[in-house]
Amino acid sequence: MEFNVLRKVTAAVLGMDTDEIEPGMDFVSDLGADSLDLYQIFTGVEDELGVTIPPGEVEHVKTVQDAVALIKQRM
Repeated sequence: MEFNVLRKVTAAVLGMDTDEIEPGMDFVSDLGADSLDLYQIFTGVEDELGVTIPPGEVEHVKTVQDAVALIKQRM
């Protein structure tokens, strides 16, 4: 569930198809996200799932799988 929500929000923010986003992808080098994109992605995930993710923890996220693990930890 967390991966599907993250993938949906990421695709919307980055203008991609959800099928293009895989767990091992790096947000910056593979998906072309910048810090503002990451902020928007995590804000969207927070809204969708009703969780709070401190900005300081987002700084350590590199891959989609890292993000899924952080989201699961916060749920």
